Amino acid sequence: MTTALLKPFDRLAELAGKALPDDVLTLVARLGVAGIFWLSGRTKVDGVLTVSDGAYALFSDEYALPLIPSDIAAHMATYAEHLLSILLVLGLLTRLSALGFLGMTLIIQVFVYPDAWPTHLSWAGLLLLLVAKGGGRFSLDRALGIK
Repeated sequence: MTTALLKPFDRLAELAGKALPDDVLTLVARLGVAGIFWLSGRTKVDGVLTVSDGAYALFSDEYALPLIPSDIAAHMATYAEHLLSILLVLGLLTRLSALGFLGMTLIIQVFVYPDAWPTHLSWAGLLLLLVAKGGGRFSLDRALGIK
């Protein structure tokens, strides 16, 4: 291709880089991932944070993991989905929260839904961005000086 044909694309890339700084991308990634896991966590509880009978059944049958009893896994996953989502929305301990969700995503991929790799890969892409970049300017991490 000639240079003249590439100029509009170069200009578009330049504009996108200015309009979408890392701080905006990390905010969108934090809110997007938090939304996914928060909504999942809400399906596992009755009331505020009482793990539902349905969640126990789900972890006993469909989400059964090796080495972790299903009732413990139900509690761990449910509380992690809530806590880590809140931390991501606030941008507090962003890298650690993203690593927690990345671990959950890996477990889901390997042991629960191995055919859902396109979905899990999209989650991992957002989570890896947060691990690499942190919470960004619009986060409590930045306000508190946490890297």
